[in-house]
Amino acid sequence: MLRQWLRTYPKNLIGIMPAEECRMKIIFAGVLSMTLFAVNPLMAANENADSLKLVDLNEVEVLAVRAGSSVPVAYTNMTQKDLKQVNYGQDMPYVLGMTPSAVSTSDGGAGIGYTSLRIRGTDATRINITANGIPINDAESHSVYWVNMPDMASSTNDLQVQRGVGTSTNGAGSFGASINMKTTACRTEPYAGIDLSWGSFNTHKETVSAGTGMLADHFTFDIRLSDIGSDGYIDRASSALNSYYLQAGWFAGSSSVRFISFGGKEKTYHAWNYASREEMQQYGRTYNSCGYMFTDSTGVQHFYDNQVDLYTQLHYQLHFATALTSRLHLNAALHYTDGSGYYEEYKAKSPDYIRRKHSDSGFGGGVFSLAAMLSSVKLTLGGALNHYTGRHYGRYLWQEANQFGLNPQQDFYRSKGKKLDGNVYLKAEIRPFSSLIHDGSDLSLYADMQYRGLNYRLVGTGSNWYDDGQQHFDIDESFHFFNPKGGVNWQINPAHRLYASVGIAHKEPTRNNYTDTYLTEMPRSERLTDYELGYAMQLTPESDERLTAGINLYYMDYRDQLALTGALNNIGEAISENVPDSYRMGAELMAGIEWHDFHWNVNATLSRNRVKIGDRWNRLSFSPEIIANSNIGHRFGGLDVSLHSQYVGKQYMSNLDDERHRLDAYFVSNLNVNYTFKHLLAKSMTVGATVYNLFDEEYENNGWADGPYTGYAAQAGINFLLHLSMEF
Repeated sequence: MLRQWLRTYPKNLIGIMPAEECRMKIIFAGVLSMTLFAVNPLMAANENADSLKLVDLNEVEVLAVRAGSSVPVAYTNMTQKDLKQVNYGQDMPYVLGMTPSAVSTSDGGAGIGYTSLRIRGTDATRINITANGIPINDAESHSVYWVNMPDMASSTNDLQVQRGVGTSTNGAGSFGASINMKTTACRTEPYAGIDLSWGSFNTHKETVSAGTGMLADHFTFDIRLSDIGSDGYIDRASSALNSYYLQAGWFAGSSSVRFISFGGKEKTYHAWNYASREEMQQYGRTYNSCGYMFTDSTGVQHFYDNQVDLYTQLHYQLHFATALTSRLHLNAALHYTDGSGYYEEYKAKSPDYIRRKHSDSGFGGGVFSLAAMLSSVKLTLGGALNHYTGRHYGRYLWQEANQFGLNPQQDFYRSKGKKLDGNVYLKAEIRPFSSLIHDGSDLSLYADMQYRGLNYRLVGTGSNWYDDGQQHFDIDESFHFFNPKGGVNWQINPAHRLYASVGIAHKEPTRNNYTDTYLTEMPRSERLTDYELGYAMQLTPESDERLTAGINLYYMDYRDQLALTGALNNIGEAISENVPDSYRMGAELMAGIEWHDFHWNVNATLSRNRVKIGDRWNRLSFSPEIIANSNIGHRFGGLDVSLHSQYVGKQYMSNLDDERHRLDAYFVSNLNVNYTFKHLLAKSMTVGATVYNLFDEEYENNGWADGPYTGYAAQAGINFLLHLSMEF
């Protein structure tokens, strides 16, 4: 009964109604919320200093997953302001696309719908993602499908991207990077806002948000509703995305309780086949073979209208935070994620058929951290226990000549996966000379030990990854991982910092690693030893001037890495296999200048990524050796102009050093212009425009390769979005 209630109560918020009706209701909700704020004096905020301090101290997050300035790991922080400057409708991977070593990809070619992010060449299944310390990665696939959480950036207060092993966190281990999001902070004052975007490919975004501020000195409530849609650059690669965010908080003294729920519903047309060079030459760069049915006598190709992916995912979090003493803080949370949906496809085979493949999952558990702050030592004890159940089944909706004995109510395959996953960690930050140093310098030692144990069970039947035949699963595997990390951080003086660290991480195979094999050789868990050495400088000669620079050197030594082969299974998912020896090494360079209203920030990654195939060291797939970003801008009063540019060097879609499998280098720039002013109807109003791919670069940022066959994810040429933002 609880599961049914959790599944149904927020659905009217996220797009059960038609899209036009949804947009009208979102706009109406925004107008209604603004009216309430204007006429209801009970929503006035309590502005005393204690309440403000209370909200700041009890931001909901298991803080143990974040790295501070004294922790010797490579990380990048993005504030709410940073996110807002690039959040006009594209998915989170594109919002994060300018961070060091990051490359974003888009199936639809315009950054909306199915998108993904790679960091240091590692794919989405090996990037650990948490929201308020709660694991977000799917327990079986290990991926985060951002299409299930559209407009998450609008409900993110700030986030941290850690590169490499990073610090111990909850969920599947970080095996190349981690992204730790903290959602919308509680405010002491009431507010409301509207964000609207419209542009190329019939892309649109409507977002309304509102909050009560502090009520009766103890309570806050926040809501956000979003509707996003796009036809996509690629043919028929349409997306219809709805999402919500709800938050209720209670604060008293040094304690807080917060309930948070967010979720999304997506409907996207398949675009995962990509196109070969020959298809692009014959049909154009936007060609999409997904849904192909037949070619008529006039040479016109016909496609299935309902070749779609439809999925709903709902997240629930209950957080408790308290200061047991001035030096002892406790955070604890319970969580549950419910996901259900299917994809439908027309298969032009002999015989032709239409089928649906369903997935229904539930993931829940608890996390905690206890932080003790002593004079020269900070200790953090934390952990989590989570349970997952996933059901997978398929049904035929139609078959040519009913050759298979059509029964739409009967499954032609069914499997069930279960996973029990627990971890416990202890972290220590030690400042052995803190009482002796008084000139702004400091030395801190860092130690982090984590034990993670899990059991994964998969039983039932499923489609073969190569020919759609049937295979039987009876997998029951347990893993026990010890992940130690340690390092030293030397704050030479307030302007200069030097650090070094080494960490070990392990990762179990994904469900696809088991199913996308001939089951003659079981996939093995991976091991990574990560070495990091970095230097950072920050000079502030004047209050409105700042000069920053830094370099981070890394060497990531893998054993049995599950590397992408370049091939896809029969539902368009990337196949990976164990490779005994591989490594990634590189230098991440960062520099920035702020001078009055002018800023220029750059970063670049120079890397070497290799895998041993036989007696040769080949390039690792999807791992460009050069990634460079530039963000230059100037503010003229209320006018803000910025130019974002990214260069991604050539990369290979397999591990074979085959020139037929090459993705060419590309250089893409986005121009953003905003003007902010005060208005009688709003505290502030911002109007603007973003021109993406300003110089109309023709490029592909993803693809697949299998022997002589290849497919390329073509990306949009020059395109634009207009945007309007109002805060009340």
